Amino acid sequence: MTGRAVTSVEAVFREERGLLLAALVRRFGDLDLAEEVTSEAIEAALVRWPAEGVPPKPGAWLMTTARRKAVDRLRRDQAYAARLAVLQVEAERAAPAPAADGDELPDERLQLFFTCAHPALSAEDRTALTLRCLAGLTTPEVARAFLVPSATMGKRIVRAKNRIRTLRIPFRVPDTGELPARLPGVLQVVYSIFTEGYAASSGPSLQRLDLAEEAIRLARILRRLLPGEREVAGLLALLLLVHARREARTDPGGALVLLDDQDRARWDRAMIEEGAALVVTALSGGPPGWYGVQAAIAALHDEAPDVAGTDWPQIVALYDVLRGLSPSPVVELNRAVAVAMRDGPAAGLSLLDELAAEPRLRGYGPFSAARGDLLSRLGRHTEAAEAYREALSLAGTEPERAHLRARLAGP
Repeated sequence: MTGRAVTSVEAVFREERGLLLAALVRRFGDLDLAEEVTSEAIEAALVRWPAEGVPPKPGAWLMTTARRKAVDRLRRDQAYAARLAVLQVEAERAAPAPAADGDELPDERLQLFFTCAHPALSAEDRTALTLRCLAGLTTPEVARAFLVPSATMGKRIVRAKNRIRTLRIPFRVPDTGELPARLPGVLQVVYSIFTEGYAASSGPSLQRLDLAEEAIRLARILRRLLPGEREVAGLLALLLLVHARREARTDPGGALVLLDDQDRARWDRAMIEEGAALVVTALSGGPPGWYGVQAAIAALHDEAPDVAGTDWPQIVALYDVLRGLSPSPVVELNRAVAVAMRDGPAAGLSLLDELAAEPRLRGYGPFSAARGDLLSRLGRHTEAAEAYREALSLAGTEPERAHLRARLAGP
């Protein structure tokens, strides 16, 4: 098998796996069976395609192979087949399957998004299933994303699948009346994946670019599947505008580089342009949404020539909008930092002091780090050192800890 053949097969697998899995779940009504025969079909492709070439319609080839393997398995296990038949009847009543033309896989990944992100599942289970089923990560890869042993993650994924089966969670897109309540949960899963990629919770690196890029890929799929949903556009815009800075956020040795010191020539301008265009879509035609407003803030940062030239009054105004949409201590923290940039460190520190008693900010490292920065700018170095020590005790990654140790060492 040549390197080029391997790359070709892997590229097809990457593109087709989610489509295939979703189509099989729709066809057979069982996530476990769909995953097993998807894997078997891919294994068959890895044996045959390098020798025979990738077929003109790889999705149809994979679907035919997987369907045959599923039918063979159900013939061997009649009791299992009977249970699946009941689930299929219920699924068909809820949302009849579209007719297939036999050439291309129907794109039913949206149904799979809503199944994996069903509110009956825990937040961690929703994220794990999305990474496993829609991003196509293996169980060990998902385990690494959560920083838990593979065996633990395997049990978590099995538990989530069993809950889907036991509760008979339907494989369907919510109807028009349900969608506004259900879509935020799907968006939150993708955003959570990106957040861990953008700012790793622990480990030797500040960023986990693989997770960030998976989140962007998932957001692009959602955008294609729900082109009329402005918050989907807002989410994709936000991820692109933040990820555009990835190369400048660390130095060649992996050390943290603050926004003030980043080389903006290293920012991904094509990604910024795409994200900025999506911001316009997200904020047009109706009331603003949480992701759209966050994306607008990110766009103002990305379009500024430097920190001093950033439109801080507009950023503060956008944080005021966020306060009305979804008030939270983290929004207040970020707004306080923006106020400090607009009105000076004393104004920002006053707002942070008002948040000091907020239980949800206790143990939140960025809050202590922000206080340390503002106190330092005001010349209150003893208090700043205390805040930096608190932040250091809470920092999860080595680049963050190294940055805070440097702050404590002082000039």
